[in-house]
Amino acid sequence: MRRWAVAKMSAGAGTLGVGNGLIQPASEPRDTARPSLDLADMTARMIIVALFTFMVVRLGADFLQTGRFTGLLLLASEALVVVLTVFRRGTGVVDRSLRARVLTTLSVIGPLLVAPTAGLGLMAEAVTVTISGCGLFVVIVGKVSLGRSFGLMPANRGVVSTGLYRLVRHPIYMGYLITHIGFLAANPALWNVLTLVATDIALMARAVCEERTLALDPAYRAYQQKIRWRVLPGVF
Repeated sequence: MRRWAVAKMSAGAGTLGVGNGLIQPASEPRDTARPSLDLADMTARMIIVALFTFMVVRLGADFLQTGRFTGLLLLASEALVVVLTVFRRGTGVVDRSLRARVLTTLSVIGPLLVAPTAGLGLMAEAVTVTISGCGLFVVIVGKVSLGRSFGLMPANRGVVSTGLYRLVRHPIYMGYLITHIGFLAANPALWNVLTLVATDIALMARAVCEERTLALDPAYRAYQQKIRWRVLPGVF
C-alpha cells in the first residue's frame, strides 16, 4: 500500500529477499510470526521498561534533591522511546542480525544507565537546560513525524521525508546527541561520559545499519539521493 500524499511508503510494498539477517515477507500476516520472535520482542520491551523505571527513580530523586531540570529533559526524551517502543506497529522487513542487535542494545540501554552527579556542572543550569531542551524538541518533532513507524531494530516501517526529515535522514539521532551534550555538561562524571560516548558511537553505526535495510526500498534510495546527510549536516 502506498500513501504518496504524505511521502510515506508502506513496508508491505513489494517482496524482498531473505538474507544477511533480514526477515520477510511484508505480505505475511503478523499473527503467523514465529512465537520465539514474539517472546523475544516482549522480553525486550519488559527489559526496557524496567531500566527506564530505574532511570526515573535516579533522576527523579536528583530533581527532588537539587531542583535541576536537565536530567528531567533526558528522562522525557527516553520516555518517548519507551512509549513508542511498546506501542509500535509491526513491519515486514526487520534486520535481526547480530550486528543490528548489538548496536540497538548499546544505543538504547546506554542512556538508561547514566547517573546524576552531586557537584556543579561545566555550565550554568540555564545553559544545560537550554541545550537539552533544544535536543528534546528535535527528538519530539522527529518522533511525532514517525508516529507508530518508530521502532528499535532496523526495519522498514514506512519511508518518511517530511518535517525534520527534509534536513537529515535521522533527525531523532541528532536530537539524542544534543540532549546527551546537555546532560554531560550538567553531570560531568567519567561514567556518564563513557556511557554516552559509547551510546552515540553505537547510534551512528546504527544509522548506517538501518539504511542497509531501508535501502532495499526504492523509495528510500530516492530519498537518500535527495537528502545527503544522515545525522549531522556537513559532518555525517
